Amino acid sequence: MFGDIITIIALITAIYSVIRYYQASNGNNKALKHARIAYHTTTALIIIASIFLLFIIVNHQYQYKYVFDYSNAELSPGLLLSTFYAGQEGSFMLWLLLAVIIGAVLQNYTSKRNDLEPSFMMVYSLIIVYLIIMVTPLFKSPFTLIWTDPNFISIKYINQAFLKMPIFQSFLFSDPGSNQEYVRMSPQLMSILKSNSIPFSDFLIKGKGLNPLLQNFWMEVHPPILFLGYALSAVPFSFAVSALIKNKYTQWVKLALPWTVTTAAVLGLGLMIGGYWAYGVLGWGGFWGWDPVENASLIPWVISVALIHTLLIQKQTQILDRLGRFAKTNLTLGVLVFILVLYSTFLTRSGILSKASVHSFEDPGETVYLFLILFISTFTIAGIGGILFRRKSLTGSNENREKFLSRESGLLYGALFLVASALVVFVGTSSPIIGSSVEISFYNKMNLPLVIIMCLLIGFTLYLRWKETNRSEWVKSFLPALLISLIITIVISFLLNIKNISYHFLLLSIIFTVVVNIQMLTRVIKSGIYFWGGHLSHIGFALFLFGVLVSSTLERSQQVDLPIGVKTHVFNVDLTFTGPKLIENSKDKYTFNININENNKMYTATPVMFYSNYNNSLMREPYILEGFAKDIYFSPISYVDNSQTGASNTSMMNRTNTPAEILTVEVSTKPFISFVWLGVLVMSIGLVLVIIRRTKVNKSDI
Repeated sequence: MFGDIITIIALITAIYSVIRYYQASNGNNKALKHARIAYHTTTALIIIASIFLLFIIVNHQYQYKYVFDYSNAELSPGLLLSTFYAGQEGSFMLWLLLAVIIGAVLQNYTSKRNDLEPSFMMVYSLIIVYLIIMVTPLFKSPFTLIWTDPNFISIKYINQAFLKMPIFQSFLFSDPGSNQEYVRMSPQLMSILKSNSIPFSDFLIKGKGLNPLLQNFWMEVHPPILFLGYALSAVPFSFAVSALIKNKYTQWVKLALPWTVTTAAVLGLGLMIGGYWAYGVLGWGGFWGWDPVENASLIPWVISVALIHTLLIQKQTQILDRLGRFAKTNLTLGVLVFILVLYSTFLTRSGILSKASVHSFEDPGETVYLFLILFISTFTIAGIGGILFRRKSLTGSNENREKFLSRESGLLYGALFLVASALVVFVGTSSPIIGSSVEISFYNKMNLPLVIIMCLLIGFTLYLRWKETNRSEWVKSFLPALLISLIITIVISFLLNIKNISYHFLLLSIIFTVVVNIQMLTRVIKSGIYFWGGHLSHIGFALFLFGVLVSSTLERSQQVDLPIGVKTHVFNVDLTFTGPKLIENSKDKYTFNININENNKMYTATPVMFYSNYNNSLMREPYILEGFAKDIYFSPISYVDNSQTGASNTSMMNRTNTPAEILTVEVSTKPFISFVWLGVLVMSIGLVLVIIRRTKVNKSDI
């Protein structure tokens, strides 16, 4: 009850904050003070509610359904803390917590910039209202007691000493299909426990725990970063809508730019960590599977990157005309970043992709489903509707005045191709809604020409001047870099035996991006490290694409059977399966040890398989022998021990060391995949430098 009371009070104060900020935006100066107090009260209450949720998780208070469903006492401290956001209720609470803290920073940030605070915080506070509603008892509260609605709990979670007592017999049920027994949790059961002075903690003694797929270090890192990106996406949206409310479109550009770069950086980092997690742990055999839930987070990131480029154009051209170029474009993209995050949330949380995605949530119910639609609709109408309403005021930006050969045009076309790529992914991701999923080849074929053009534009645009560029001077400036790139491309294509003509063009565009940005980096290197950011980001993006290109096109994969003690030659390495070994401090989790001889260098691969009672299925964890030139990826498939049973099984019990033991694995070589992670690192460093530089510029404007 305590947690629900806190969130309900927070909802009331958040609504009051919206009302008072609205009044302040209409000139009521007294309302501004009350609005600030209300917002900070909301922030404090959400922090208290979050601390309380963490408290009941750490103290294993299984009377709360959320705690029972996602945690237990057997988890490590880090994983136990990560159950805070393991389910829908907790993940919304994390999003809300990060959003209110960011809002407190923004309240101070906007209060120092003329009269921006009332309109900006009114919009931002309304977003907070919607997020709070999601964690109230009306929808998906993490503080719901387990007996509030009838729940059937397996008897394995119950103290067995109570099951034979006559007073509990009417609450026991059997499922003939699964031959399992359950206890029906209800208010009546609670009354009996209280009347017999039986503490609930003595009756329900353990929780279900965390899904084995999530029991990994990256579970502690990936979701918080991604939800931080989701929370930050509301910032450019609020700046854009605030500009529409005030009908002033110059100040928001320079203020929103560092926040937009931060949003892109955090969302991108979250996506990349998710990719590394998938590559190293889940056994997909790759870092990206074009899963709908992956894509739903990718789309707003691509739009945020496009927004960065068009904001730069408007900021640069505001010197020349009242609004700057592409005012409507920037407002639209600023709105879309957040709307697409909401759309991502809808796809993930509504259950609509539960059959199409490997990590979508199940159907939360019609009420939540409809509320998510209302959530998206409200802010779509506020953003897109506001742009349409103010369209006459936005016609003064004179958007068609730039010359074709200008830095403005290059950045614009780059942004347009980014939007086109996002549209491709959007269509493919949304296809399950209308009944059929697209093949992975759809994304690859449609994005390939777009990526080639984007990389070429990155290079060519850097040789363009603002406003207008002389054609002959422009051609002379980029020809040396293009020739060098062509030579390097021919050499690499020959060495790697790349045959697909499309991949030759992609490789050329990647190399051209690297060469040009290295050249530009040498020109600004003396200007200070903060001027390196844009070029490092471009180089990192190119290195990432190089890793994707080479690893995906030159990858070789083979499924092999490894009889115990028998040497098997695969991909120029000798593999010898030496048998399973119980992992220390584990009851039923085994490594399947494989000795590797590569050019007389000895290694040991230790892929893992175990049977999970959590979901009654066999779980697999790959092993990766990492190298700069290539990774060798071992994904376990099955283990056969015919020595005892005469039949295939995956049980590790009663094993005897006989030739009848066979481990089946998928062995893959992934050339130069290290460039994927190197590219991510370089791109991240570049974005951080851009954020610092843009923040310093904004501080000088105060």
